[in-house]
Amino acid sequence: MTIDQRLSEAKPFSIFESMGLFGKRDQLQILTFQSYGTETKLYIRGRALEDEHIDLSQKGFLNLLLNSYRRFKVDEIRNTPISITLPDGSVFREQTDEDGYFLSNRQIGNLGKNVNREGWLIYEIAFNDASIKREIHYRNRFPGAMLIPSKTSEYGVISDIDDTIIHTGVVSSLKWRVFINTLFIRAHKRIPLKGAAHLYHLLHRGSSGKKANPIFYVSHSPWNLYRYLELFLKTNNFPKGPILLRSMSGFWKSKTETPQKQHEIMNILKTYPDLPFLLIGDSGEHDPDIYIEITQAFPGRIAAIYLRNVADARRMNRVEALIQSSSTLPIILVQKSEEIVQHARKMGFIK
Repeated sequence: MTIDQRLSEAKPFSIFESMGLFGKRDQLQILTFQSYGTETKLYIRGRALEDEHIDLSQKGFLNLLLNSYRRFKVDEIRNTPISITLPDGSVFREQTDEDGYFLSNRQIGNLGKNVNREGWLIYEIAFNDASIKREIHYRNRFPGAMLIPSKTSEYGVISDIDDTIIHTGVVSSLKWRVFINTLFIRAHKRIPLKGAAHLYHLLHRGSSGKKANPIFYVSHSPWNLYRYLELFLKTNNFPKGPILLRSMSGFWKSKTETPQKQHEIMNILKTYPDLPFLLIGDSGEHDPDIYIEITQAFPGRIAAIYLRNVADARRMNRVEALIQSSSTLPIILVQKSEEIVQHARKMGFIK
């Protein structure tokens, strides 16, 4: 079955399509997600989609509404072969799944020879299907980046995004602030928490001010918001790092299942068994529970947990009770980034 045949399979009809807004056949594209690996492990993720022509710099309510619709109205390129080309010319074949996602998880030797000064391996991905009759964006050459932390890294940092480095409103009634902030405010206009970018650069540079400690950004947000969050981090001068989200199907998981965010953090710790970590989150949602479970599952691996207070008395009471019951864990509640700076400096994490 060709890509055109796969795309022609029945899809829900929308009022936008009935208005003729999406009648033109879009170009195909491959969206790569900043990922992480080691000198012997290739771990690359992304998604093949039709290009919905989302312009995150556009202003005006209607443009914001249309871009928000396009983020979630995706035409995935399912079950199609792709090729990954590394800087040394090595080529690997993979295939997208039913939702257009792909994952290349391979054991390979000597990947470290291909990284830049900050430890990033730059690669290219292309569609590898001779039956494609559609126009492919960027001449079928899509760049990606995978982080290989330096052997001299002192520690890694795993950070939540929502209400940890960006004002989101996860504790608002019915999550209405999350809805408004995400869908109707441009990434350029979102406000990071005061001092957060400076803090993360200090942690990135470590005790000497000259290191390149890896920073991992983990969120419950769906992959549909990847470009939005990537632009926010870049616009506000946060250190570049892997961005780990979840699929839309993950939103319907049973509450008894382990959250995808927890799976991602556990995978990071398993990938770098000799590296200690700092965990940064907030007290508004599930971070305290997840971080405590992680610390118990990986004894001796977590050097500190920093939790930002949120303005919600009920949640704060619960978090304080959790901390008291886990008094041996290195949990620090803070109001401001400067409090983390002070503690991290005292502990010798930063210069």
